[in-house]
Amino acid sequence: MHPLRHRLALATLTLATATGYTASALVALIAPFAPNAHAQPAPVVWQMATEYPATSMPGEGLTTFAQEVATRTQGTLAPQPTFDASAGVKSAQMPAAIRDGKLQAGDAFGGALGEVDPIFLLSSLPFVATSVDKAHRLADLARADYAQAFEKQGQHLLYITPWPPTGLWTHKPVGTLDDLRTLSVRAYDETSADVMRAAGAKAQNLSFADAMPRLKDGSVNAVLSSGDGGAGRKLWDYLPYFTAIGYAMPLSFTTVNAAAWQSLTPAQRDAVTAAARATEGKQWSRLNTRLTENTARMRANGVTIDDNPAPAVQQALQAAGLSAVGVWQTRVGERGAALLKTYFSAEAGLH
Repeated sequence: MHPLRHRLALATLTLATATGYTASALVALIAPFAPNAHAQPAPVVWQMATEYPATSMPGEGLTTFAQEVATRTQGTLAPQPTFDASAGVKSAQMPAAIRDGKLQAGDAFGGALGEVDPIFLLSSLPFVATSVDKAHRLADLARADYAQAFEKQGQHLLYITPWPPTGLWTHKPVGTLDDLRTLSVRAYDETSADVMRAAGAKAQNLSFADAMPRLKDGSVNAVLSSGDGGAGRKLWDYLPYFTAIGYAMPLSFTTVNAAAWQSLTPAQRDAVTAAARATEGKQWSRLNTRLTENTARMRANGVTIDDNPAPAVQQALQAAGLSAVGVWQTRVGERGAALLKTYFSAEAGLH
């Protein structure tokens, strides 16, 4: 590619992200001024979306991926990320939106995809994988199952994004079981909603986009989330207490429409695969400092963090969690039970 053409393509992606214009519209504006514009095709634009902020782990993943792809394809492919559900698509709707071509690609939180396939609830099972290393091993173990489930939805799995540990944001401290029973919790999947109910709280499965109005009107007074998602959404404006219950380290998934994937040249697919691999590597690496950064930001905004939950509260949650894991195994069938057996056996061998 002509060097100037390469610079123009990269500039188009940057300007599109900054201004909100589509990359294709900007290409149309600048094309007459590019050398040999009539001889060079416009970059292929992938509209990508997430319901999370640009500063969240999924948001940073989309930005990283777009930059990696633009560089590795020399501007011939231009992913255009959008954030905060501005594309009108929440995580639960993402597979259908991508499959049906409303979007070419996007990020979806795994916990919201349980109705698509219960395998996606694996990473958010309570108290199963509660450290970075454990979450990474479980993700690697289940990757082929995730990819196969997305293939059935007309999608190709690009990369996985891990979340920091899930905790409980509340409007007041949770020091007793009575405190827990006063909570109306936003849960992020049906499993976590069931766990919270079994432990004594009220709970409902809500997307972040749907949860924010409920926080404002007071019908929700607690949120199950990591410090990452919470920090990005400024949950401290409503919920100034965070209890580090170590519930799970769930995953988000970034996929692309299968037809869009197949329409790429072999060289482009190789470049996108390399970009996805590089993005996922950076996402896992970010976790090493992310928790510290989130904790500092939360404390700076007046959040009281309880790193030692009350034993009675933790025991109630863990007992409810154990039952929920059993329910999931029944629902997902033999493959899920086999995955967990392999995972737990490997974990036992490490100790």
